[in-house]
Parts: sequence; C-alpha cells; structure tokens
Amino acid sequence: MEQEEYRSTSNEVKLGSAPTMKIKLLSTIGEVRTYMVIFFKEDEVVSGLTDFALNYDVKSAHFHGIGSAFSLELGWFDFDRLEYQVIPVGIAEVTSFMGNITWMDGKPVVHAHATASLRGGDVKGGHLLTLKVGPTFEVIVTVEPTLLNKKIDGEFHAGMIV
Repeated sequence: MEQEEYRSTSNEVKLGSAPTMKIKLLSTIGEVRTYMVIFFKEDEVVSGLTDFALNYDVKSAHFHGIGSAFSLELGWFDFDRLEYQVIPVGIAEVTSFMGNITWMDGKPVVHAHATASLRGGDVKGGHLLTLKVGPTFEVIVTVEPTLLNKKIDGEFHAGMIV
C-alpha cells in the first residue's frame, strides 16, 4: 500500500517560477482592475500569481481560469492532522480554477481550488498545492481596492480572513 503524503498549510512560495508569464490589463472601473494573466509551459501558477500580487499593487483579488497542467498536485484538508493530504494528479486539463489573493504577515497569499480532468474523463479536485503549466493556462484576475488580511486560526492552523 502506498504511503500517504501530507503538506503543511503554511508552505513557502518560491518566487520567480513563472518566467514566461504575461499580464494584460483588460479594464479599469473606478478602483477595480481586471487582468488576464497568461502562463506558458512549465510556469508555476502559485508562484506567478504571488509575483503578480507583489508587482501590481494587489490589496485583494479574486480569480478564475482554465488551462492545462504538466504537473498538478491538489490537497484535501485532513481535520485530524491539520494538514493537506496530497492528491497527485500529474498531467491534466484544468476544468475549473478559482480563488483569491489576500495578505498575511506582509506577504501575499494565493488561495486556490481546482478541478482537473484526467485521460478518460475522471475528475479530481481540491486545494491547489502546485501547478506547472502545460502549453498554456489563462487566469482572469479582478483586483479590488480593499486590503484583506489573514491570520492563523488557532483551531485549524490555517489562514483565515479577518
């Protein structure tokens, strides 16, 4: 029987791992800005969205997207262990991707969930741990003017918006 792998809820993000990411401003309405963030082969999406938040004055944001992954790991939150059980997905079509960007301890936090279709049509879903892009991955990000902060919750050891 294969041993289950677990990850902490507080993994550090390696910045600069989406070197070919492109960003296009789609619209500005008042203080709300909407961007298309386009990732290419082997860009890491969490790293890229974190870099985006740092470089584009993101106080808070929400996003959705679709695309393909050469390497995808999702997580399922285990309430007994207070960690994510890793769900290895591998190569997949990401059929739904959504989440938000907030701040904790002076750093942006990308919180995303995804569903992905495997060869044959089986679908897996969960909290996004890592996503290395296949040919392309497209994310529409709406940046809001209000700062949203998180702090670690004592009961679940997870970041909660305060």
